[in-house]
Amino acid sequence: MTLTELLEFLDRNTGCGLCDGSPAESVAKALGATHRDPLMGEVIAALAAHAGGGADGVVERAEMVKALGPIRLKYMADDAPVDAFRTVQQLVDAIDAAFDEEALRARGK
Repeated sequence: MTLTELLEFLDRNTGCGLCDGSPAESVAKALGATHRDPLMGEVIAALAAHAGGGADGVVERAEMVKALGPIRLKYMADDAPVDAFRTVQQLVDAIDAAFDEEALRARGK
């Protein structure tokens, strides 16, 4: 799975408003700190940093979940907005679902 495919899946299946334009545009905006939603920009920038090859780079489940670890910790703080933590947790769950779906497709199920 590429980062583009993962971002498309997350945008389609979470309702978080992850993408700001196409996945490639969203990555560019996130890296330039111009994404319309600062939290989603932070998430995309973290995922892109662990993707290695930009929007078309192949990604692995563990790396994508690991990428969101620091963001999860940031929003676990007592003074952090609870909704942001829930959103990040929802994205982690959706990353697992995306890779589960890909594995099932590969097995022809």
